[in-house]
Formats: sequence, structure tokens, C-alpha cells
Amino acid sequence: KLGENGDIIFIPGNVGADTSEDVTVFADDDRDARISASSLPELVRTQDISEPLDSEERCLAGAVYFESKGESLAGQLAVARVVIARAKSGRFPTTLCGVVYQKSQFSFVRGGGMPPIATGSTHWRNAVAISRIALENSWKSQSKAPFSSMPDMCRPAGA
Repeated sequence: KLGENGDIIFIPGNVGADTSEDVTVFADDDRDARISASSLPELVRTQDISEPLDSEERCLAGAVYFESKGESLAGQLAVARVVIARAKSGRFPTTLCGVVYQKSQFSFVRGGGMPPIATGSTHWRNAVAISRIALENSWKSQSKAPFSSMPDMCRPAGA
């Protein structure tokens, strides 16, 4: 669902996880043009990142980039899924940008903005691809998206 300003608004629902390892992704809404991937790195490589990002996709990709660019692709996907799960939860802002820019949620947000992004880097390409995979829910894994990607044992008291 789109808001009046074009932001994606999520309706709370079941995030459910499928345990299948293989996935078939439909490219460009053409159900005959199938891309099949047997691993997350392969699926990342198949993503078309040439299309411009809308503001919501850019917020999500920025969060992935700054929060997890040094992590595995699975770790990056976990960050994207956390942002999406928060937007769907009804406990956080209902847009991806609202979640990302919510005060005191992400340490990279300074003064209500995101630092400059090296958009020509492999890290940015991966962040964009992972964001699209998360938004399309095109990679199924056993883990469900929590509201934080931080393990309970690492979470500060009271968090």
C-alpha cells in the first residue's frame, strides 16, 4: 500500500518463514522470465540494480549499507528484514524511511539524515540487491525477522 507521499506503508501481518533453500525469482514482472538461484550470493548477483531506487528502497538499502556492509549477505538480509518487520509491526513507524530515521534507532543517522554513500562500491551494490530481495521476499530462510538483528546475549540491559 502506498501513502499519499508515495512511501510504502506496511499493514501488520504474518511475516512467516519458508524453509526451502531454492527460490525462483520473477524478473521485471514477467512470469515467463524466471531466474533460479540456489544460494543467496547467486541471487544477489542476479539482481538488476540499474533501475533507480525510490525513496523507501533507498532508505532500506542505506540501512543495510551502513548497519551491515561488513557482514555476510545473510547478515545483511537480516538487517533488511528487521527494518521491514518493524514497519509491519504497528509498534514502529509504518514506512521504511520512518523506521530508519526514527530517533535513536540507527547509529548512522545523524541530524535526521544519512551520511554520503559510496554508490559505486560493491557494498552499495550488495545493499541494493539485498534490499530488493528482502522487499520481494524472494529468498526464503529458516529465520524469522525479529525487531532487532542483535542477538539477545549481546543486547544491552533494558533493550
